Amino acid sequence: MAAVNAEVTELGFAEAAPAWRLRSEQFPSKVGGRPAWLGAAGLPGPAELACALCGRPMAFVLQLYAPLPARADAFHRGLFLFCCRAPPCCGGLRVFRNQLPRKNDFYSYEPPSEHPSPETESVCLQLKSGAHLCRVCGCLGPKTCSRCHKAHYCSKDHQTLDWRLGHKQACAHSGHLDNTVPDHNFLFPEYEIVIETEDEMTPEVAEQDESEIVESMGEAPEEELDSMAKHESREDRMFQKFKAKIALEPEQVMPQLLSYLKADRLGRSVDWGVLAVFTCAESCGRGTGYTEEFVWKQDVAGTP
Repeated sequence: MAAVNAEVTELGFAEAAPAWRLRSEQFPSKVGGRPAWLGAAGLPGPAELACALCGRPMAFVLQLYAPLPARADAFHRGLFLFCCRAPPCCGGLRVFRNQLPRKNDFYSYEPPSEHPSPETESVCLQLKSGAHLCRVCGCLGPKTCSRCHKAHYCSKDHQTLDWRLGHKQACAHSGHLDNTVPDHNFLFPEYEIVIETEDEMTPEVAEQDESEIVESMGEAPEEELDSMAKHESREDRMFQKFKAKIALEPEQVMPQLLSYLKADRLGRSVDWGVLAVFTCAESCGRGTGYTEEFVWKQDVAGTP
């Protein structure tokens, strides 16, 4: 993950972390697992999180905590990325932005504690707003089990999956549903995203990288550079034109993340060359709800 602005480039690295660090009250940046929703109201619904290509529920990929402390209405701010992981589709992508003022209905005005909170094995499936979450994916779950009326789901697909993997037996003991959520093999592996700035790199590494770039450019003949410029692809030109027309700062998701997601089945897993997430330059808010933003996917070279 890389965030680029005029002042500094921030790089995100996936690292293992204790579960308490990845909960909503810690304002995490993270990969995989269930979303640690920022605002507990106005969540995107099943229709918004269904793949536009195949119609199946999308899986949570990552979230990035990107606050704007100088903005009263965006003191807390997060981006949430989802993708379709159902083969042979594996193509849909959607991203949402949510922001809150420092004084809000869901979190303390003071910074979160840096000490671990008590660990529990149960999965939180109801937010402070009262919204129920799907037992499979952790997204908004407006549907309920017709027998116990306590298990919530985002879709019939996920209700069927949960029924087959244990809810059929657990339904008679619905008071313990939070403690009996099985592994549905739907969520991506969970990691914390640790942010570092480019200026935190060691000087030796930075100087080496720079010298290699200068040396490489110096050795390239002028004719070769002209040829490369003339053969710039139409897609590259279109994307450059697109970037020039919008005054936005993209967040970039690099393909190295795919190894952490264990998306390694060619033709059967989600794949990308790079993902660029563009958000409103003014970070316009819509109350405490979630606003859909734009994500652009560059395919891996050589793929159709």
